[in-house]
Amino acid sequence: MAVLSKPLPALYVVYVLRSTVRHASFYIGSTPHPPRRLNQHNGVAKGGAVRTSRNSLRPWEMVAVVSGFPSKMAALKFEWALANPHLSLHIPSADRITIATKKKRNGHPKRPPYSLTSVVSNLHLLLRVPSFLRWPLKLHFFNRDVYKAWLKWCGTATDKLRDTMAIVTDFEPVAGTEVAKSTELGTQGEEEEAAAPPAAWGIHALPLDYTPMREVVTKTESIFSFEREGNCVVCDEHLPTGEGVYAACTNAGCEGVGHVACWSSYLLGGSGAADEVLPIGGNCPQCDGPVTWGEMMTEMTLRMHGRKEVEKLLKKPRKKRAPAKAAAK
Repeated sequence: MAVLSKPLPALYVVYVLRSTVRHASFYIGSTPHPPRRLNQHNGVAKGGAVRTSRNSLRPWEMVAVVSGFPSKMAALKFEWALANPHLSLHIPSADRITIATKKKRNGHPKRPPYSLTSVVSNLHLLLRVPSFLRWPLKLHFFNRDVYKAWLKWCGTATDKLRDTMAIVTDFEPVAGTEVAKSTELGTQGEEEEAAAPPAAWGIHALPLDYTPMREVVTKTESIFSFEREGNCVVCDEHLPTGEGVYAACTNAGCEGVGHVACWSSYLLGGSGAADEVLPIGGNCPQCDGPVTWGEMMTEMTLRMHGRKEVEKLLKKPRKKRAPAKAAAK
């Protein structure tokens, strides 16, 4: 089995931009760092794309992203397919929603202009096609109007997404609905309102590193460092230390470890499709807790090919020194 030389990326997304000035203007791209990329499109930082550089369309907002790609190349494939649904070979000709009706000077089909409906409908389509159907993807919406358009399309679409497809919403808090999150007491006991920092939302709340994997990595590091692999949770064969490619259950308290091929066969057992080789998820045969293939593979590749990232995760944060008290006058 070929193994990646790098861990699966902590985050790599395909994003949809919409102009806040002209809502009919969209742009599709990909990035490992959404906040930085948005700043580039809005001219706050160097970079960005020529198509988003017109001041008459700025500022742009990132209204939706697709995350969970196993590599940069995988994200680029999805990005190109979403940006060019009239040409992408990932979409069967009979299933195309966007059809080119004009040609460029060189005779190639001209891409029809984007619209809100075309973007959400092609997102829905690409998440269903065989090329991307079984990838551990997650769809995030950060704009209420765009999410409403998505729900409207889902309500009329004949074909449905798989039940395990994660759809996440994270909208900007409505003004007036947030209350002060902290109150401090003054030296005389009177209450003083503390200005609480606004809670991060949208792309600013997305984890840019492997921090969400800390507990899982801490557990598996202990298992493999102290050679507690034991027997495969599926085939019950002994797992010699350092002599195989092993995946581990990601549930807290469970030390179930097994051959990757065994995990795959076990999790695919109830799918009923003989040609499927990539699992989506299921339940651990040892603890019966839910596991997802994407999270298991992220942990495994991080353990095998991301030592620097693992060391960074396991490093204990330094204790902050208490501020020195002011000298008494």
